[in-house]
Amino acid sequence: MIQSNTIQNSMIQISNLHASYGKTPVLQGVSLAVKAGEIAATIGPNGCGKSTLLRCITGLMKPDSGDVWLQGKKIESYQMREKARLLAVLPQKFDGGEELTTQEMVMIGRTPFLSSYGAPSTSDNEIVTRVMAQTNTEIFRGRKVGELSGGERQRVLLARALAQQPQILLLDEPTSNLDIRYQFEILDLVFQLSRLQNLAVVLVLHQINLAAAVADTILLLDSNGQTRASGAPVDVMTSQNLEAVYGVPLRVSLHPKSGRPQAQSDWSFGEVGAPRVI
Repeated sequence: MIQSNTIQNSMIQISNLHASYGKTPVLQGVSLAVKAGEIAATIGPNGCGKSTLLRCITGLMKPDSGDVWLQGKKIESYQMREKARLLAVLPQKFDGGEELTTQEMVMIGRTPFLSSYGAPSTSDNEIVTRVMAQTNTEIFRGRKVGELSGGERQRVLLARALAQQPQILLLDEPTSNLDIRYQFEILDLVFQLSRLQNLAVVLVLHQINLAAAVADTILLLDSNGQTRASGAPVDVMTSQNLEAVYGVPLRVSLHPKSGRPQAQSDWSFGEVGAPRVI
């Protein structure tokens, strides 16, 4: 039983969450707490329920059992407009809007705050200008979204999310399909925003070393959607935990500069003509 003061002290509180698609269970008994100014990374193999967890946090998916609280209130008690002023999402993929300019795309983030007439105010325009400067997207303010590279578009979508002025930011694989430079740029910006703007951040990542480098808390799910480990990166990122979940030998050591855990594979390829059986 989660104590009420724990719920009140967390921006996000997930308790014993179970979710399924039809008769197929996806999440089984998952719990997580994220305070303002903290980053929680969810990692695990494909199909373990990482994106499903984000859908439950946003209220887009109703769990079979368990509870999700945002800022001390159950997710189902929020009206759509109220929730949009609290929470923003950077999706894994975004289709559409190619003909919009980047500024128009970012302005969509102000929708929960626009008047019934829908015309942006001076304040709305100032906020859009500020978040575009934060994300270094003002340099292509007048360009069409469809003309941008993957990394540039991802930064525009992050600017759109920040234009909502959220207190909670959810990111679903924000570094997927990005080269290493953009991976670092996106995650460094998210880290800075969590600290400077006191955002509670939950992000889904496949790159476990990036998760360990940026997160305060890591939730490691196994292939059955159950929690293998949850807590500080140094406690979760152990060779035993990672090998049990991913099924490959991984050696974990501490980064010489940051002191955070980093995993290296001990995988060796078989002889030519003698492939491994998977």
